[in-house]
Amino acid sequence: MQTQIPKIANDLYYIGVQDPKMRTFDIIMHTANGTTYNAYLLKTKKGVVIFDTVKAEFSSTFLKNIQALCSFDEITHIILHHLEPDHSGALPALHKLAKNAKILISPLALPMLKAITKADELPFETVWTNKSLDLGDKTLHFLSTPNLHWPETMSSYLQEDQILFSGDVFGSHYCDERLFNDKVGDFSYAFKYYFDHIMRPFKSDIQKAINLYEKFQIKKILPLHGPLLCKDPNQYINMYKKWSMPAKPLHGKDVVSIFYLSSYGNTLAMAKAICQGLLSNESIVSNMYDLSALDPLAMLSLMDESKGIIIGSPTINSDAPKPVWDLLSSMMFLEKRGRFGGCFGSYGWSGEGLEMVQNRLKTLKFRVPLEPLKARLIPNQDELKACEDFGKSFGQIVGGKMVEITL
Repeated sequence: MQTQIPKIANDLYYIGVQDPKMRTFDIIMHTANGTTYNAYLLKTKKGVVIFDTVKAEFSSTFLKNIQALCSFDEITHIILHHLEPDHSGALPALHKLAKNAKILISPLALPMLKAITKADELPFETVWTNKSLDLGDKTLHFLSTPNLHWPETMSSYLQEDQILFSGDVFGSHYCDERLFNDKVGDFSYAFKYYFDHIMRPFKSDIQKAINLYEKFQIKKILPLHGPLLCKDPNQYINMYKKWSMPAKPLHGKDVVSIFYLSSYGNTLAMAKAICQGLLSNESIVSNMYDLSALDPLAMLSLMDESKGIIIGSPTINSDAPKPVWDLLSSMMFLEKRGRFGGCFGSYGWSGEGLEMVQNRLKTLKFRVPLEPLKARLIPNQDELKACEDFGKSFGQIVGGKMVEITL
């Protein structure tokens, strides 16, 4: 428990809370060091500004932190960079006490704001890039940064102190009472883990956000989770810039990866024929990977470098086997925009597992140009020739050519 309110800069304070016992965040993330719900308070000539709130169960501590610095009727603005419940959960309690405060959100955030507060009439205003807030001795510039990692996310920049309030970007699930990045020790693992599991699917949006951030001189970055990046903040921007770069073609060629699972070698035979068809295209590099022996981290790394992903699966008990679904599940951590997908496989009775895989790829927003390619049990020579043609067509499509499909 904090004994005093940490001061970050002139008239700027940390009013967030720590959750050191948290071990699993959003179901899928491990948090061995707990996490924090960061929020900030700024005193200005025109009133007090609150930057974000905290998880609902910590509302009492959050409100006490505010009371230690000001009265609730001094609060003129509440800025919500991101309305996920861990950052907006205490908003209803705060809004009841700070009734005169205007809530500032991005244009896409209004439905969520109403859902959180359960109020039809709210003193809110929408803000976006190029909008500013004059606070007398302080100036805030708002920056639209959608999809980092929800559509309504935004950032803001405190001009006089050169501070970026980044939202979830540049965060980490890492709880340490020392709070500041140069005091807490090495949290690099948590920082990269956070990027991989939250921000990695939005690489192109990260690039756009960084282009906005680089227009400003930044002395401090204040994220919504983890240590406050007050020393050498640009190193963290550079990390994100590197990690979010699009995968480069291997030797100047587009990569198409084939992930397969094969019970009796039949789907494997189809995979080899498809790979042969792909490799007939000199602009394509293709490799095959057996899902029964592939590490989950390797899956993600291989998919990340692939412009095309083709999945080979048998149908077992009217479904695709678990390793195939594990691969599809791991795609939540992958940016799908601009990627091509396809599927194939051998089956015994019904073969509907491939339609399930195809539908999942489409739901994930892959470009899926070809229908699933099936063979009953052992593929014959004509079916293997169809597999090779499938590979040729898929490779041409990945390379940008319009092809007439005759499979």
